[in-house]
Amino acid sequence: MRLVFAGTPDPALPSLRRLLDSPRHEVVGVLTRPDTVAGRGRKVVRSPVAMLADEHGIPVLQPAKPSDPEAMAALRDLEPDCCPVVAYGALLPQPVLGIPRHGWINLHFSLLPAWRGAAPVQAAIAAGDEVTGASTFLLEQGLDTGPVYGVVTERVRPTDTAGDLLTRLADSGSQLLASTLDGIDDGALQAVPQSSDGVSHAPKVTVDSARIDFGRAAHLIDRHIRSVTPAPGAWTEIGDVRVKIGPVTITDEELEPGLVEVRKKAVLVGTATTAVSLGLVQPHGKKQMAATDWARGARDVNGATAR
Repeated sequence: MRLVFAGTPDPALPSLRRLLDSPRHEVVGVLTRPDTVAGRGRKVVRSPVAMLADEHGIPVLQPAKPSDPEAMAALRDLEPDCCPVVAYGALLPQPVLGIPRHGWINLHFSLLPAWRGAAPVQAAIAAGDEVTGASTFLLEQGLDTGPVYGVVTERVRPTDTAGDLLTRLADSGSQLLASTLDGIDDGALQAVPQSSDGVSHAPKVTVDSARIDFGRAAHLIDRHIRSVTPAPGAWTEIGDVRVKIGPVTITDEELEPGLVEVRKKAVLVGTATTAVSLGLVQPHGKKQMAATDWARGARDVNGATAR
């Protein structure tokens, strides 16, 4: 089939690479988000998907909105049979959805109907799910509500960060997406409507929502931190200093919630249950470092309150 691949960030790359290597399909174009300006030098940065497409000489469409008339005309000119989607990052209106004859097939990193929305991997870790996975489904106007073609499951490990889990799902999901497209091409695969039971939602994670509440139980804090690592990163204020906090270790020590206690080989923070031991800490504007190294160089940390 002739494919136009829609995707933007790194997790979309395994799927695009697999489809580029497929003997059954031809990637004739890529739809991705516009270039951004970032860094101190205000350099123009292309998306990871755009850069990979450039390497293979594939036409790249980067409309501000997929519904832009020029973008829709360019998409029609590519005559796609199907459009696979992995973390594109923008809503596709009905006129765009109707262009490919086999529709837009989305790879979503959850076992639908669980965790519909922008941050399914983060939500699964924060909720303490033991198993999650990825689903391929036919895009429609509802938010991740379309009928499902296939799923793959993945165990959530006790120390998984969102980055760890997403890396594995991006790889196993790429195989699922390729086999889904093969089945559609053969006419042997039919999508099944999602169940109305077990629906849950995973809204976008913001910097504000990544703030740590040390008034919660230690196991909830552990999940929360891992769910927002590496991005946007969990954070707190200790004294008057804002710091990012990496994954922690739950201890059997008891401290008042938020109380920081610096020891020779550990930095502990109290929670509603038992204290957690900090791992990596990154003060605002500085490099990440071991918590003990940070505490030795910081002022008034011992006995301060994390809030």
